[in-house]
Amino acid sequence: MKLYQLHSKQALPITKKEAWDFLSSPANLKVITPDHMGFKILTGADRSMFPGQIIQYKVSPFPGYNTKWVTEITHVIDESYFVDEQRFGPYALWHHKHFLKTIDDGVEMEDIIDYKVPFGILGQWAHPLLVRKQLTKIFKYREQKLTELFGRVEGVPNVLSLKSF
Repeated sequence: MKLYQLHSKQALPITKKEAWDFLSSPANLKVITPDHMGFKILTGADRSMFPGQIIQYKVSPFPGYNTKWVTEITHVIDESYFVDEQRFGPYALWHHKHFLKTIDDGVEMEDIIDYKVPFGILGQWAHPLLVRKQLTKIFKYREQKLTELFGRVEGVPNVLSLKSF
């Protein structure tokens, strides 16, 4: 089974603390998720992130396919880094690292997601047609939404890449 990786970077003209305050609130995940995905937090969003936190969602990653997604926040370094890992959901593996770094004129947000799709060779076949396309749309939406909320740092390009191993 193949391992895939999504890598995203975006510079925002806000402080590291402002970025952390927004990103470490699980309730804000709904704000940066496209409406068509029917994203709804069921439990676990009543506090800022902490190691061991379990968050349950309902989501519709594709039309006609609704699923429950359960993640655990496994690592947190205040204002710098956190990791969420899927415990139950649509992927065979989902390991999402979030980094914040102060840069000139703001903060750089970096996401690195290592994931596997289910269903063996069938999932690998569906990846470029469905999964990669959907993840690209989701992260382009996040980029747009974060720019609307906070602005952008001029002269710093955003990065979005997907690769397989």
